Amino acid sequence: MEFKVRDSVGRRLRRLPPEILRAVDGVDLTIGRGEALGLVGESGCGKSTIARCIVGLYKPTAGEVRFNGAVLQRERSERRHMQIVFQDPYSSLNPRMTVRQVLAELLRVHEMVPAGQIDARCRELIDLVGLGSQCLHAHPRQLSGGQRQRVSIARALALEPELLVADEPVSALDVSVQANVLNLLERLREQLGLTLLFIAHNLAVVRHVCDRVAVMYLGRIVEEASTEELFSSPRHPYTQGLLKAIPRLVPGRASGAVAVAGDPPSPIHPPSGCRFHPRCPLAQPVCHEQDPALVAGPGASAHLAACHFAWTAAPAAHRPEVELEAGGAA
Repeated sequence: MEFKVRDSVGRRLRRLPPEILRAVDGVDLTIGRGEALGLVGESGCGKSTIARCIVGLYKPTAGEVRFNGAVLQRERSERRHMQIVFQDPYSSLNPRMTVRQVLAELLRVHEMVPAGQIDARCRELIDLVGLGSQCLHAHPRQLSGGQRQRVSIARALALEPELLVADEPVSALDVSVQANVLNLLERLREQLGLTLLFIAHNLAVVRHVCDRVAVMYLGRIVEEASTEELFSSPRHPYTQGLLKAIPRLVPGRASGAVAVAGDPPSPIHPPSGCRFHPRCPLAQPVCHEQDPALVAGPGASAHLAACHFAWTAAPAAHRPEVELEAGGAA
């Protein structure tokens, strides 16, 4: 997925071609029916761009999106099978409409239920996400952040999707509310048989929600594995750095772990070879010259990593994100 960058006056005067920002470059993801896939990485790595391409908000400049084995078209009847929940529920809800109006509009336009059953279906949806029917008459400004996000989830479920894309659904919420929304997503996934693409930059959250995790860096997937394997045996130095950055609550012990050093390079002018080599503690001359492919290790076909040394060195051991002294209670 490419975007043209707005030219500066200097570039126009010199008649230089427009610069291209390649937000997503050669990403190939597969999500199994009923699976929860986590997509993680730093801000600006292309996670949200992938989400918008999947649900049809962006048209990919190359490649395609397949759903149930068929290339997904832009028809409304097909796109309703995949819905998205955005990061900021306040900006994604119409402030002039009540919750009932938000839900009823979808049900009416897509003809999900007969006109006489719209009110009953609105009550079912709002009950499904754990809100009382009194919320149907409220405007978004009258609700808390957690309530607004539940309304956003109800709106996504109104079209009875098979795939739910959650684009950092809890990062704008208070910590005390995040667990409730995450528990709601897990319950809905089990109850409705949803397939979930969960986008986040908090690996501690992803660990408790997802079956499999894909790690993105500068528009590409650099590691992909089951959740337990990725947390126990991360193979890419970038993944290892992200895991080290997770806070650990150990009484009387400082973390001391060093996260990923430096800032990401510009996606307009990515570095040659491995894109991570300017920040990688293991970088060698080959990393400057050759771009590593995303490949599986010997005997580990479900664990992929894009690093020249992913399968030649022992994986970095990683402790859980929360530790307690012996005798403590979680």
